[in-house]
Amino acid sequence: MNFRYSLNLKEEGIKMKSKYVDLKLNMDLNRIKEAAMYIKKGKIVLFPTETVYGIGANALDEKAVNKVFEAKGRASDNPLIVHIANIDMLNNLVQGIGEIEEKLINNFWPGPLTIIFNRKECVPNNVTAGLNTVGIRMPSNKIARKLIEFANLPIAAPSANISGRPSGTKIEDIIEELNGKVDYILDSGIVDIGLESTVIRVIKNKVHILRPGKITVQDIENLGIDVIVEKQIMEECNPKEKVMSPGMKYRHYAPNTKCLLIYSDNEDKLIDRINEEINLEKNILVLGKTSHLDKYNTNSKLDMGESLEDISKNIFTLLRKVDSYNVDLVVIEGVKSEGLGLAIMNRLIRACEHNYIEVN
Repeated sequence: MNFRYSLNLKEEGIKMKSKYVDLKLNMDLNRIKEAAMYIKKGKIVLFPTETVYGIGANALDEKAVNKVFEAKGRASDNPLIVHIANIDMLNNLVQGIGEIEEKLINNFWPGPLTIIFNRKECVPNNVTAGLNTVGIRMPSNKIARKLIEFANLPIAAPSANISGRPSGTKIEDIIEELNGKVDYILDSGIVDIGLESTVIRVIKNKVHILRPGKITVQDIENLGIDVIVEKQIMEECNPKEKVMSPGMKYRHYAPNTKCLLIYSDNEDKLIDRINEEINLEKNILVLGKTSHLDKYNTNSKLDMGESLEDISKNIFTLLRKVDSYNVDLVVIEGVKSEGLGLAIMNRLIRACEHNYIEVN
């Protein structure tokens, strides 16, 4: 399933307070250079990556980075990811790059993998939430890479959304909440993946996954590297605990409507359990796979798509859409927590604030 994407400012009646550039049909390098000048001047730019949209600032400018926190309403103890365009930028920011990190870089960069390194002093404390480590990634999205290259600066960029809300995978979803809070908007349409990057840290020659994403456990194990999935991925984090990765600590990806996540390895049991919820409370909206929708005893349902890739790309838009249905409860189908499914379940569990049922 693919959503029709169209943002016509005049038709939508949107009065722009931020500078807006439409790059969906043409990657206008002059406009990207202009946005890069905004970065150089300490302003903040909303731009696409292959994962989600980001709100970016010069990662070496503490005041500019503070503007990102202000625009999102983000807690200061939630670290940011720094985006780079080349290995020279990486060497300027971090120290102690080991053999495993080099192997990961050679196989997955540019791409949706963030690696936690020991930082150099040039990285401001607000970027790292006071930690001595910093998360770095090299995006594969061409607009993002050009923006970083033209600015000739690393760009600190969390997901484009108000903190706690679902991340932005297309400008249409986030224009109202961020218009006027950022200085420049680069719109390239729907992103490719739809979930934030995998975040890893190498400890004693093993890769620890702090946040799952498109780069999976199996992808890394295929390189002959041992992988440990941190328990916080599926559990609630202690609010007093310091975290190395975004997306681990606070309420994330959540609509305003209460949500319940239900999963079973058995498809029939999954459908039966969701229908039980529908029978208990009629004012329910169901988010389910395409092939399951006609089996639910309600007219209120949204199509997540069929494949994990479909669900990954669609889920944040759907989580934003559910509030418009004015229901008492949103019931969401879970997926198997393997491969890309682990990343999807991580986001859904947080969107449902750990309101989760597994049916055996």
